[in-house]
Amino acid sequence: MGHDHGHGAVTAGARHRKPLLIAFGLTATYMVVELIAGIVTGSLALLSDAAHMGTDVLGLGMALAAITLAQRKNDSQRTFGAYRLEVLAALANGVLLFAVAAYVLYEAVQRFSAPPEIPGIPLMVVAVIGLIVNIISFRLLQAGAKESLNLKGAYLEVFADMLGSVGVIVAAIIIYTTGWQYADPIIGAGIGLFILPRTWKLTGQALRILMEAAPPGVDVEQVKAQIAEIDGVAEVHDLHLWTLTSGLETATGHVVLEDESQLHDVLDRVLHFLETEYHVTHATIQCEPRAHQDQETPI
Repeated sequence: MGHDHGHGAVTAGARHRKPLLIAFGLTATYMVVELIAGIVTGSLALLSDAAHMGTDVLGLGMALAAITLAQRKNDSQRTFGAYRLEVLAALANGVLLFAVAAYVLYEAVQRFSAPPEIPGIPLMVVAVIGLIVNIISFRLLQAGAKESLNLKGAYLEVFADMLGSVGVIVAAIIIYTTGWQYADPIIGAGIGLFILPRTWKLTGQALRILMEAAPPGVDVEQVKAQIAEIDGVAEVHDLHLWTLTSGLETATGHVVLEDESQLHDVLDRVLHFLETEYHVTHATIQCEPRAHQDQETPI
């Protein structure tokens, strides 16, 4: 005897689709502007920043595509829909950020040996406008990044690019006022190092979900012990807890009933406990009488 406690709510990502779409449009437009400005002025810094914005566009586009696909109606072969696409997009964003950080550090090393001549004023004007665009996109994604791992990946990319714009502005000021060309590679290296720890954390979160590990901070053995203490529960076995996508915790398990216990009462108490204590909103719990001889099959 079992019961499935689900929900029909849309994912957090879907609620923030419009801000993501606006951020994507703004970033894509200014990437083209910055690319043209870099070609016209011959500025390697602007071309590099345009390439960095290009990764933002790609990351935002993947996040947007994942949310759009996740909203599609489930078919008979995809019983959980396309929720995991958000996590896959977050993982792809993490890998992309690692590549960008490696590129920035590589370029910084190259420039230490032969720093290019960079025009200060054009560099500063374009970088300031780029910073404004990044701030707008950053604010649009800020709320969604707290709820969706997918949006968090896009948010971190915009944040990294925003810091990149600040770094370019600082470098432009130093180059214009002092002519010291080494400011560019030093700031570039700092940006690359800043990106890495945040990227590591994001990638780790995505991999944890894909490996179907228990949610962070949740001790499965402790949860089993707590459920076993609920009135009417004799034993708990085959309990599994995992995250389907950001904000959607899932559980399955078998609960053996005490003699004379009412199935519905015990089931309601177990489901209420999982939801209130561990935010598990999608649980499938099978209740069994003590006399039922169930052959456990460890997974």
